[in-house]
Amino acid sequence: MTAAPDLDTARPATPDLLRSVFRRHAAGVAVITARGEAGPVGFTATSLTSVSAEPPMISFGVGTGGSSWPAIATSDHVGVHVLGEHQQELAATFARSGADRFGASTAWQEGPEGVPVLGGVLAWMVCRVVARVPAGDHRVVLAEVLLGDPTGAGRPLLYHQGRFSGLRD
Repeated sequence: MTAAPDLDTARPATPDLLRSVFRRHAAGVAVITARGEAGPVGFTATSLTSVSAEPPMISFGVGTGGSSWPAIATSDHVGVHVLGEHQQELAATFARSGADRFGASTAWQEGPEGVPVLGGVLAWMVCRVVARVPAGDHRVVLAEVLLGDPTGAGRPLLYHQGRFSGLRD
């Protein structure tokens, strides 16, 4: 039998409360890419969600203060890459402010619609942006999947308790 929740420990909603709760929520890790005016941009996201099967649509959140936002704000297309547990360093690179995300250590090529497509991922999609919905200091981007490849090998990368990790058997 499970114990009843202790409502006496509840705290008011703050950014810290939200971060604390979501540290306990394991999430898959993706990298979102786009073509920017000065070159390719990208960022690590744990907010990737399947929205609709017909038509195939996804969503993700992006901070409006992030370096990738100006390109995401104006791009018609984005790349969505599901990372494998072997790609912890890639996830960290795309999460780190000021990192050379598309440097020599990142395998990528220009794909359909000029979208940067990363190599070695578990799966990737090129999507057409259909909406950017304001959500506090973020935007929720809705995008229709145009094409992709789900055939990469490996196990998924997860983000939990502030760290990247793999599944445990």
